[in-house]
Amino acid sequence: MPVFPLSLRQPLLVLFALSVLLTGCGLETPASATKAAAQAAAMPSSSPAAQPARVMAAAVPTSAVPNPILFVTQVPMAGDPFASRMSTFANHLPSMLALPRGGDLMIRYPDGTLRNLTKEAGFGMEGQQGANAIAVREPAVHWNGTKAIFSMVVGGPPQRYVHPTAKWQLYEVTGLGQGQTTTITKVANQPADYNNVSPIYDSQDRILFTSDRPRGGEAHLYPQLDEYESTPTITGIWQLDPSNGQVRLLNHAPSGAFSPSIDRYGRVIFIRWDHLQRDQQADAGTYGAYDVASEASGAASIGLQPETFPESRSGMSSAYGQVNGFTYNLFTPWQMNQDGTEELTLNHIGRQELSFGYLPKSFSTDSALSDYSNTALIANKKYIRMDGGLFQVREDPTVPGSYYAVYTREFATGGTNQIVRITGAPTLNAEQMEIVDASPAADGSGNLAGGRFRNPLPMSSGHMVASYTSSPSFQSGVSLRLHQLQTNASGMLVAGPALTPGISKNLTWWDPDTQRSYNGALWEIEPVEVVARARPPVTTTPMASPEQAVFASEQVNETAFRAWLKANQLALIVTRNQTARDRDDKQQPYNLRVPGGVQTLGGSGKIYEVSHYQILQANMIRAYNNGSIYQRGRRPIAQPMAVVANPTNTGGPSGSVRIAADGSTAAFVPASRALTWQSTDAAGVPIVRERVWVTLQAGEIRTCTGCHGENARNQAGAVPSTASPEALRQLLRHWKQQHSTDPIRVNGSQPLIPNRAALPAATSAGAGAVATGDGATLTRRWLEEATPRRDARDATRSHRPAH
Repeated sequence: MPVFPLSLRQPLLVLFALSVLLTGCGLETPASATKAAAQAAAMPSSSPAAQPARVMAAAVPTSAVPNPILFVTQVPMAGDPFASRMSTFANHLPSMLALPRGGDLMIRYPDGTLRNLTKEAGFGMEGQQGANAIAVREPAVHWNGTKAIFSMVVGGPPQRYVHPTAKWQLYEVTGLGQGQTTTITKVANQPADYNNVSPIYDSQDRILFTSDRPRGGEAHLYPQLDEYESTPTITGIWQLDPSNGQVRLLNHAPSGAFSPSIDRYGRVIFIRWDHLQRDQQADAGTYGAYDVASEASGAASIGLQPETFPESRSGMSSAYGQVNGFTYNLFTPWQMNQDGTEELTLNHIGRQELSFGYLPKSFSTDSALSDYSNTALIANKKYIRMDGGLFQVREDPTVPGSYYAVYTREFATGGTNQIVRITGAPTLNAEQMEIVDASPAADGSGNLAGGRFRNPLPMSSGHMVASYTSSPSFQSGVSLRLHQLQTNASGMLVAGPALTPGISKNLTWWDPDTQRSYNGALWEIEPVEVVARARPPVTTTPMASPEQAVFASEQVNETAFRAWLKANQLALIVTRNQTARDRDDKQQPYNLRVPGGVQTLGGSGKIYEVSHYQILQANMIRAYNNGSIYQRGRRPIAQPMAVVANPTNTGGPSGSVRIAADGSTAAFVPASRALTWQSTDAAGVPIVRERVWVTLQAGEIRTCTGCHGENARNQAGAVPSTASPEALRQLLRHWKQQHSTDPIRVNGSQPLIPNRAALPAATSAGAGAVATGDGATLTRRWLEEATPRRDARDATRSHRPAH
């Protein structure tokens, strides 16, 4: 992928060579492992024939839309300039070049009446845009249908050469009914110095939103730069609790997260940019890339250090032969619980189900590995190319588990293109999911003869609304209006009547060096239905039974253990079998063996031995000294985690734990920071690499069934493991030995361990420690709850098997 200077990063249709994206870790969903196993057992090993029938879209009503629609207007731009308001990424920037002021929050009633809500509440201005100028985006309606939350930026340059410092902030609007008085109030306790966009209400009336606030709030790390063009990005989805003003990060997204919503099942559904690759700006050698010693303020430059994860973008050598180059660029649907736990791709969907077909193998010299995925294993036949993806996902309120989205390219589209429908109910395995055309598809040049859509809105009445332009490409002068959609003879959604007569303004503004003007119809985008809805459930994910069995046999109280994790800003990740992989991923080694232990073979060919599980974290340490393009900010680089609470892994690579003989691993990991991982051989040489970032919450206990886990069956045709992981048993014993106020004898076979009441610094290096109060007191209290008194232990010790 060529690197474009900022001056040349205009709308470009950048053709990416197809590259490798591996399915994320097989993290267990609320459905138990036994349920997943039963589903897999009922499915043929090589065919999706037994999958549920496709959810078909019904013809949409052509009657008048029966409920009010809240939407925003936006001053049109000359197509889709790089990193501007309508771009697929970096669309949160409030500068005048990225975001002309002059739009408003509007509401349309079923009789066609329009109200300008921001104007009624005293916001915005006509003509020359100055200090009171506004722009508005992304309204979301409360569950009771009487209020909404949205983002607004207030302030433009009052004169030439003045740069406004205004940021996108969250506001709440009431008085949505006809004849009611509109009131708009700024949301209290939100991050005041950062851009806060894409807000929604969660099921408990907390506010979820995306923001470019640094992960830990460190102003010197602002802005976070993405992994692609090193452009300022959103850092993830945040949660604001209005009852106490607490703000916390739910997921750390190194290259951005977009358009969250909550589906009928209580899941937060959002789009995340998966772009875990090495720094192309550093590879170009012309941007002055360098590293700093840590994330600390004032950390010294240490020059440009070599990256070790993932593979090189152009290819590299290895002890196992030549490694193909790795580049990756895909916008993918994700899910998580409303507290940020259990983050994973939607139903664990991965590259094999989205960008199937030709997918280059990792070790080019291993003839047993494949450059192709097995499309016979999956139901989806809609190819999602890896220079774009899925955007603006919304669930159909009349068909739970059916979602509409826009499928488009990363550049020059304004987020417009074809509407697709996704089957994604949580009962579906990723192999069973489908993406189908909901509007006419693009031609070979990416143009749509029937026009382009944005922000598809499935309504509770069965109607469909979307922003629409008849232009086959998104270019200067394009219009974008709200239309009611209709169904053509082929069952495809097409534009019906416009919902407004057009909303026009005559505006001028400084950008800030040049005076610009616009006189004409505004864009109409981001519609939402104003209607009361049932609150979705608040989902939680209990610890799976195999892991519960280990906690019980080791007499560790789960509640107290989670409290210790939270106090130390840690999570626990457990994998039952690192040698088991998804059956449709043979682009990385699939014949895996633990030396002296378990093995899982998926066919003939070389057997790779895996000894260590190395976990890496996104550290904000990469910067640039090319001031004409990069004035400030840091890019994340994957570096080994440093968590002292884990047992020392002598001989293993930094940030690793040993893989147990049964293939299992267990490790304490940093919370609220993007993580990735790989399995390595005894010498630390990578064998199988993860391809996405995943965030865990403090106190979370996460279970993976296998390495980059199975959807239905592993490479040997077996269902996901339900065995109790031995590595978890060993980690819990280590934890008890380190943190007990009593001596602990392990199975009566080892000497007493001296008292170690002092709480060690268990946080990740650079992650920022949290105040824990009196560590010894807290430890005593936790261990009194976590570990029964010695007489109870002694009574059961002889009945536990030795390991």
